[in-house]
Amino acid sequence: MRHRKSGVKLNRTSSHRRAMFRNMVTSLLKHDRIQTTDAKAKELRSWADHIITLAKRGDLHARRQALSIVREKAVVHRIFAEAPKRFADVNGGYTRVVKLGHRPGDSAPVSIVELTGQKPAPSAE
Repeated sequence: MRHRKSGVKLNRTSSHRRAMFRNMVTSLLKHDRIQTTDAKAKELRSWADHIITLAKRGDLHARRQALSIVREKAVVHRIFAEAPKRFADVNGGYTRVVKLGHRPGDSAPVSIVELTGQKPAPSAE
């Protein structure tokens, strides 16, 4: 029985799955939207929401926790600068999954995962 076991296995080892989602959440935070399969998109939401919640907290411990998942310092710095303004009035649900249809090669269901919220205007620095 799978009672109280969160997350999907996606037919991968735990190390491969962890590395894959770390790469995907980094790409999502860097580009604000990525295209992937439905199952991966649904699981990616929890990873991205966790990082954004850490960024809204904004303290040093949260930044170190985010850096343990997202290995690009520039991406972590950007999300910690943007998230408190971009997601200030929202408590969760920072991502949106839009289904696109089926991939031509293998007919896998494909979705776009994107960050919600208004993108902050570039500062005049």
